[in-house]
Amino acid sequence: MSTTGIIFDIKRFAIHDGPGIRTTVFLKGCPLDCAWCHNPESRGREPEPRRGLGSRFHGSGEMIGVQATVNDVMDVVLKDRVFYDESGGGMTLSGGEPLLQREFAASLVQAARSLGVGTAVDTSGSVSWRHFEAVLPWTDLFLYDLKLADPAAHDEWVGGDHGMILSNLRRLVAADAAVRVRIPLIPGVTDTDDNLSSLSVILSGIGTIQAVDLLPYNPAGEHKADRLGIARRLPSIRTQSKEEMSRIQDHFSSLPVFIGGAP
Repeated sequence: MSTTGIIFDIKRFAIHDGPGIRTTVFLKGCPLDCAWCHNPESRGREPEPRRGLGSRFHGSGEMIGVQATVNDVMDVVLKDRVFYDESGGGMTLSGGEPLLQREFAASLVQAARSLGVGTAVDTSGSVSWRHFEAVLPWTDLFLYDLKLADPAAHDEWVGGDHGMILSNLRRLVAADAAVRVRIPLIPGVTDTDDNLSSLSVILSGIGTIQAVDLLPYNPAGEHKADRLGIARRLPSIRTQSKEEMSRIQDHFSSLPVFIGGAP
């Protein structure tokens, strides 16, 4: 296929980006500005100077991001097909926000499905519904990030259109799409009792979702931001303790809950 897009990494043998063993393809570009961004190199839509960050796909070249065809990506994805077949895994599109590159994302999931490879899309939901319509027929699972229930807090820490994110989630569930909601747990921001209780109420009234994945804080984004020369909006913070994770999990007792992503 001749459709091209900008990717900045491909991670093989991923085990937390959907069921089974997966290959995660990272597409560049994101409309949000999360204060804790785990992949700050993904925000810009175009290739940019690497400044010392490595890449599992294109070595240690000078740029973050490279133009790739669907065939380029599938050549890597298909190397591990035997593991997908044995584990129920497949290919996951992530980012950034992979649905910003709507045509490329749609071509990738369509190509994977045509070859018998399972597909998942990890999304922030911060795109118009037509972007979801483009991939919906060929996506087995949506991993849907949900961060803050309060619109004002969302505007302060994340940006983007809070109402559109919730609307897209409801529309996906109404369309009978398979959805797992992923909540990144940022100490003092998203892991508070007020926020978690409010998110639980939202999810309980939204319809059937497969599960809630609670993602303990990962400091990797801090180190990337430092190496890229990006000013941090949050100080260095620690991940949650086992006791704190137990408290957090209790908020979602009416739903299937997993720590760290899909088993």
